Amino acid sequence: MSKRAVKGLNAGKWNVRICSLFIIHFILSIHPNFAQSPYELKTGRELTWLGIGAASLGASQIVQKSVDPLTPSQVAVLNRADINSFDRNAAFHYSTSADKLSTVTLLGNGGVLGVLTLATKPMRQDIKTVAVMYIETALLVNGVGGIVKGLTHRTRPFVYDVDAPLADKLELDARQSFFSGHSANAFATAVFTGEVFRHYFPQSKLKPFVWVGSLGLATATAVLRYEAGKHYPTDLLAGAAFGSLVGWGIPKLHEVKNRTELGRRLDVQPWSTGQANGIYLRLVVFSR
Repeated sequence: MSKRAVKGLNAGKWNVRICSLFIIHFILSIHPNFAQSPYELKTGRELTWLGIGAASLGASQIVQKSVDPLTPSQVAVLNRADINSFDRNAAFHYSTSADKLSTVTLLGNGGVLGVLTLATKPMRQDIKTVAVMYIETALLVNGVGGIVKGLTHRTRPFVYDVDAPLADKLELDARQSFFSGHSANAFATAVFTGEVFRHYFPQSKLKPFVWVGSLGLATATAVLRYEAGKHYPTDLLAGAAFGSLVGWGIPKLHEVKNRTELGRRLDVQPWSTGQANGIYLRLVVFSR
């Protein structure tokens, strides 16, 4: 056999191997997991939102420092009857244990997001994007929330309770009731987690469990803040609404736009066997 024929035969074998690898990979790729990320980062946009969040957080610190704490004489003349009927019952609540537990449930919500990000391959591979979006969410929620607290000067419910220590009533924090930072952070994290998970796993049967678990922890956080005497119902509702809006809005801003159906199902990537290089195409034919 001539050298030319041998070279042709070897080339033919490589073509067969390449085709076989492509076919095998194509067959194994018929599953519901899309390779393309549902979110994207853009330098200009991220600098803008991180800047807005950082600026609002800095402004909140300045505004809050301008608030004067209550004096003993001001505390002495406080009357529950001056509170609107919808919020009044909160002034009968005070619990240090509920206060501490509310922080545990808040951290638990963050833990759910962390576990899902690290435990699932698509989110783990996209951890930079998820992290940046969540940092923007947290900065905005706490920055705006801090500014509102500093401007409204609303007295917390426990200040009206005779069982609460006077020293706590005289702290600056006692005049930062509206709106609830715990509630805002808890619901921002819950909605963020649910939204991000459903976009990375649109066909997953776990979506309802993620939503129920995250929102359940957020609701528990709000209830515990009420029982602790830290917030009125209106504080908690406003915090939940604002947090939910930010937790939904930030991921929405980062969604990959204008992706066709073929673009969502087609994945093109390089491959190498060590002896040869090339590219493969992966097409999701159907999903469950």
